[in-house]
Amino acid sequence: MKVSLDTNAYTKFVQGHRPLSELLERAEEIFISPIVLGELIAGFTLGSRRRENIMVLKDFLDTEASAECAITKDVAERYAFLFADLRAKGTPIPTNDLWIAAAALETGSRLISYDDHFKKVPGLVVLAP
Repeated sequence: MKVSLDTNAYTKFVQGHRPLSELLERAEEIFISPIVLGELIAGFTLGSRRRENIMVLKDFLDTEASAECAITKDVAERYAFLFADLRAKGTPIPTNDLWIAAAALETGSRLISYDDHFKKVPGLVVLAP
């Protein structure tokens, strides 16, 4: 199974959340979008353990199952469709999360997140172990 991580899922993983760790051990590919990386590094920069957190992230990204997801033209088009669709339905979600959802859909992966608003995104499978 292919999965994508939301920022809060990565944080739970690093904190040792057992059900999430077990799921990631079984994943064939674990995608992390540049949007999530930006959110994580911004948080690290504001915190007191920036260097340590960056090293843990680097180690995670260096694992065999980890794959970075590029923001391509196809991802941008998906983002635009989702933005318009959710806005027309009156159920918008935060902009960064729209990009994260678009990237997960484009890679054909399930999104691991603990934010309920992702369930509004058509076609997106959301896991919250």
